[in-house]
Amino acid sequence: MRRQFEFAVLVIVIAVLAVLVMKALERTRSDLEEAGVQTEAAAIRVQLMERLAHRATFGGPLPDSDNPVEWIRMPPNNYLGALDRPPAEKSSWYYNKATRELVYALYDGRQARFRLSRTAGASGARGVMGGIGLLRIDDDRQ
Repeated sequence: MRRQFEFAVLVIVIAVLAVLVMKALERTRSDLEEAGVQTEAAAIRVQLMERLAHRATFGGPLPDSDNPVEWIRMPPNNYLGALDRPPAEKSSWYYNKATRELVYALYDGRQARFRLSRTAGASGARGVMGGIGLLRIDDDRQ
């Protein structure tokens, strides 16, 4: 009887530890995905600044589009294109035509949203050149 009690206590302790580890891993996954979004947004900003520097040096028109992906040479990984409504896929980039925002749909259902600004010079944001920049909009905490 004593061995059965010890075994039951051991199973309960292991189950509690497993739940705690799973929660910690989920938080880590969310943090890593957010870091990836920030890295990709920084790469887009660098490409935008490169485009603007090229224009300042050699002249030429800027794109009329508000989709920052149309301004750059290399779209982000998992970019689904310009869409009228949010896709079902998670962990992917898309341009929302209705809101004119570049959106990353995070795995946990939240969204990281960005907007191309042509008047960002007064915002004090990093990665702005000639008033044009990619600005992050407050997260959508569903």
